[in-house]
Order: sequence, then structure tokens, then C-alpha cells
Amino acid sequence: MSTASAQRFLTGITTTGTPHLGNFVGSIRPSVAASRLPGVESFYFLADYHALIKCDEPARIQRSTLEIAASWLAAGLDPERATFYRQSDIPEIPEFTWLLTCVTGKGVLNRAHAYKAAIDKNEAAGTDPDADVTAGLFMYPVLMGADILMFKANKVPVGRDQIQHIEMARDMAQRFNHLYGKHLVLPEAVIEESVALLPGLDGRKMSKSYDNTIPLFTPREQLRKLIAGIVTDSRAPGEAKEVEGSALFQIYQAFASAPETAALRQAYAEGIAWGDAKQLLFERIDREVAPLRERYHELINDPAKIEALLQAGAQKARSVATPFMGELRQAVGLRNLDSLSAAPRTIKAAKIEAPIFKQYREKDGKFYFKLLNAEARLVLQSQGFDSPKDAAFTISMLQKEGAAALPALEGKVARAQGTSASELDTALAFFTLLA
Repeated sequence: MSTASAQRFLTGITTTGTPHLGNFVGSIRPSVAASRLPGVESFYFLADYHALIKCDEPARIQRSTLEIAASWLAAGLDPERATFYRQSDIPEIPEFTWLLTCVTGKGVLNRAHAYKAAIDKNEAAGTDPDADVTAGLFMYPVLMGADILMFKANKVPVGRDQIQHIEMARDMAQRFNHLYGKHLVLPEAVIEESVALLPGLDGRKMSKSYDNTIPLFTPREQLRKLIAGIVTDSRAPGEAKEVEGSALFQIYQAFASAPETAALRQAYAEGIAWGDAKQLLFERIDREVAPLRERYHELINDPAKIEALLQAGAQKARSVATPFMGELRQAVGLRNLDSLSAAPRTIKAAKIEAPIFKQYREKDGKFYFKLLNAEARLVLQSQGFDSPKDAAFTISMLQKEGAAALPALEGKVARAQGTSASELDTALAFFTLLA
């Protein structure tokens, strides 16, 4: 498959627990389907670095890694068609995380949902806002950004609650590209609206955090028992029921075809008994999951086979990540010194040859400034300001925001004649890099 024209899909699951139905319909199933599309390259990973943020039980992380890998493979993921790997087997990921850390504003991370939720919880309890908040929790959107941007993913299937992470990854990519040239691809979130957030047994989002999950490959009778425990209202048989807000209906819809969903909607209107509705849900889920369950247990009992597949996947992933990391290191200046002259005065000259703002006052009594590039050539000229403070404020905006400030300063500054937009951007990027 040609990487030049292929669309890249990427997704991962954190290795902190047993895969459940929400993982299946929200991530595993659409990922497997995407991996079979023509013109698609798929990158799917076990997010065990992310697991360390939430879990300090090594055995649990190891077991979860095995269970999630077996779930993906049982669901039909073909390692020959997709790049299937464990996050911690790719050393370029943490290195890239640091590069992104250096271009990501703290204010962006302050707005991350998980961090804000932790702060809000502490404040509600009357404790220190940062109590039990690790640097890992604060920084994990950057790690997620590295996961996505390392493999130039075009599409990232996520639940609606994860959209913010894709937006943050895009912000990181834009900032990096602005400073160092266009190296990173801006990803897009892909959401299957009907299953964006699958409800759990109690109606809240199905999540290990709420202990309200239905394990994906739980034994058949246990599946029946768990579905029987889904919270419903007190409406009696024969009494019309609402599909809106019904966890049972939403889970059924995630597995059923459009005609099947329409039939259950009609049954709700006609007053189907909750017990009968739960039986329909059990039969529909089991019909899809039962064939996969047997394959899952075969894989779980052969961890060496899964390990071999993951190591092969890591080799494929690193064949992409290693050269790209070399490109990024070169871009940010982590370079071999043999490309430079060893003469000390050359280094000294490099320090002098940098863009510079010059301020001055003309005979009209107004204050002006101009920007000279590294070759001391004029690239930007200001209009006259009534006070030196106004001129200094405008320079400060340009130094902090670079070329992004130019639209707001139209009429106050102008590109010098004969200067290209890229020349001006390069000169201004010098100051934003220092900011």
C-alpha cells in the first residue's frame, strides 16, 4: 500500500482493565472495520504508558495488556494488514513527548478535562486542589499527542469525551510546525454518533471507573445475568416506555441493524416488558460476541503467541517512527556537530546574526520601529506611533505571537518591499521560539 496516498487511522486502549462492551463498540469494532478498508493504513496500540498514570499494580497492567490484545485479535484485527503494537515498545514515543512538551503551553494543559475533574473533586472535598494529582495526569494529553502525531494519523476514532485530546494534538502540531517547519500532520476525530458514549449498567458512561461495565467476553450466563441487572424505570408491562435515556435501548442500538432498532423502538411504544427487552438485548449481543469468545480464550491461553505478534508490530511501527524521529531531531536542532565549522568565531558570529527590532524617532515627533533579518536586511516597517509605549507594545505582540499577530496589526506594520511572507515568518519565528 502506498503511504503517500493512504489515509492513516490510529487508536489505542489503556491497559488498566478487562475490555468491555463500550470498548468494543466505541473502539475495537470500528478499528477492525477501518483496517479492512481499501486505501487505509491502520495503527493500533496498547497504551501501557498511559496505564501507569491510573494504575500502580504491575500485574494488573500486564494482564490487561494480554486481555486487550486478545480482544482485538479475536475481533478480527489482522496484524498483517495493520500495525499492532505496544506503546512502551516504541522508545521514540517518550522522546517525541518531550519535544511536544517544549511547545505546549501550560494554559492548554490546565484546561484538560481529566486534570480539571481532579481539581474540582479536590476543591469540593475541601482539600489542596493538587492533592494526588501527578505530573503524569497533568501531562498525559502531551503523551497522547505524541502517540497520534508520531504516525501522522489522519483519522482517530474516539468517543465524544475524547474530542478534546484530538483538538489539543492539533494545537501541538500547529505550534510545532510554526516554529520548525511543516513536519506534523493535523489529525481529525472520527465519531460514530450512535455509540460515542455507550451507557453502563447504571445508565452512566460504561467505564471501569464506575464499576458498571459488561466485560466483552464474559461467559454466556454471566452476560445474561449482567444484562438483567441494567437499571430501568418502574413502568409495568403494557405501559409505553421511552427510548430516550434508556441505557438498555442505547446498548441494543449499538449492536443492532436499523430494522432491528426500529422494531425495538416500536416494542417500547407498545409497552414491552423490561424482562423481555433484556432478553432481546442478551440474544442480540451474544449472537455477535459468541463466535469471537471462543477465539479470545484460545489467544488468552497462548500469551507467547501474542507477545510475538506485538514484537513484530513494534518492528513495523519503529520502521516509521525511527526515521521520523531523526527528521524531528534535525528540525529542532538536536544535530550532529560535524556539519558545522569548528572555528569558535563562527559560533560567535551566529549569535550576532539574528533578527533584531530597532526603535527610533523621526523628525515628525513620532516613534517608529523596524525589523531587520539575520542578514541585517529590512523585512518589516512600522507606521509612526504617538508614544514609545505604543511602539513597544506592538513589538511585544510580535515577539510573543510572531506572524500570528500580523492580521491584528494591519495598518500599523507592513512587510518591507521585496520581502516574501516566508522570510518575514522566519524572522518573527526567532522571537516566538525564545518566548
